[in-house]
Amino acid sequence: MDRTGPIARSDLRGILWMLATGICFVGMNGTVRWLGTALPAAEGAFIRFAFGLLFLVPALLPALRRGFPAPVWRLFALRGGLHLLAVILWFYAMARITVAEVTAIGFLNPILVTAGAALLMGERISWRRALAIAVALAGAMMVLRPGIRALEPGHVAQLSAALVFALSYLVAKRLSELVPASVVVAMMSLTVCIGLAPVAALVWVPPTLGQCAVLACTALFATAGHYAMTRAFAAAPLTVTQPITFLQLVWASLLGALVFAEPVDPWVLAGGAVMIAAISFITWREAGLAQHAATPPVPAPASARLADRRAKSPRP
Repeated sequence: MDRTGPIARSDLRGILWMLATGICFVGMNGTVRWLGTALPAAEGAFIRFAFGLLFLVPALLPALRRGFPAPVWRLFALRGGLHLLAVILWFYAMARITVAEVTAIGFLNPILVTAGAALLMGERISWRRALAIAVALAGAMMVLRPGIRALEPGHVAQLSAALVFALSYLVAKRLSELVPASVVVAMMSLTVCIGLAPVAALVWVPPTLGQCAVLACTALFATAGHYAMTRAFAAAPLTVTQPITFLQLVWASLLGALVFAEPVDPWVLAGGAVMIAAISFITWREAGLAQHAATPPVPAPASARLADRRAKSPRP
């Protein structure tokens, strides 16, 4: 198919939106890194989600008025609990390892979702996808390099966060079949806020106005990032936008080096590139299979159908 004209411009819009997505998510990571250990992880996460909830009130209130069946409520509670744990682990990791390492290890999320869908939801996984998952895990080992350097608690926390985030996304996948996507996001923020409230209360340290402002920026970056990502997915195929995700690691490395004086680790960049390559292959493969399944069979020409009928008709 010709990829010139309006289609090419649509792809360009998708790439630009994905670039904006990466900048927003790295900005989100940077604001949390800026806070460091000034606030407990549970408290910082609670304040961030409380601010984020304000942006989602328009989608949340009508859904709460309508209500949900009991099984949907249970799925919301399960997803909220998983996301709560993952966010606490992520906040803990952000204060203890470099922004680039957090970003690179976070690339494991879609890989773990793919593996989890096969193991927990019975989705078929081909040998090509299994090989791509193995390659991505090898990329993660390049980032962490266990046995060559000591793994810090922040690395373990971020690995655990990636796993729990993947479980949360699998529950979200099931919820998205039952309720609109905006409601899934809004209810996630609500349940996480409710779950974090007692945990944050136990470790509460009175935040300064500046710390609240930083966490408000975290919520703004997160909301803007998800919006930009949605626009990117709508504008261009995943096969076009997915490779752009690697630039998040470039932005994160620049942010860490310029703002936090963190060293640029070539192994982190190389491992992140390997993981993104594996993710891009899975995305390309899935897009190809979906296109093949959606392509209707080409009807035979009329002359061929006529000849076929003559061949099948009984001879006198």
